[in-house]
Amino acid sequence: MALPALKLPLFFLSLLLTTFSVAEGASWCVARSDASNQALQTALDYACASGADCTPLQSDGLCFLPNTIQAHASYAFNSYYQRRAMAPGSCDFAGTATVAKTDPSYGSCMYPSSPSLSYEISSTAGGLPTPTTPTTVTNNPTAPTTTTTAPLGGADDYGNQ
Repeated sequence: MALPALKLPLFFLSLLLTTFSVAEGASWCVARSDASNQALQTALDYACASGADCTPLQSDGLCFLPNTIQAHASYAFNSYYQRRAMAPGSCDFAGTATVAKTDPSYGSCMYPSSPSLSYEISSTAGGLPTPTTPTTVTNNPTAPTTTTTAPLGGADDYGNQ
């Protein structure tokens, strides 16, 4: 009878160890505090144009406040960094960014800490994060087309002219 009683505590212990081992390797890309606003703005524009999810930085987004270049750049830099699987060199932004081991998330503004946890956050407060799914749209210009023409004699299949 003691064996089933041990299952629950062992489950929670394994869950706790798994959580700590995942968080141990977590990293975030944030703006350097000594970077100029002009350099941060340039790097922020680059990150948003190059694949970072900057939707939460819009005026109705969960990460809009504080409305500072430093805060917005940090979120965009981290989004870019995570979407590139934390590849070497993906957290530099011309020297305006650095890798942090402390989670910069605050309030309802959550910074993903791994590519598998990269979320597309709803742009309105109260939205729930949903995993992003890449989509591919193909345009097939050689798709067959159907053309209907009347027989050479001018009559249709029923003998009508």
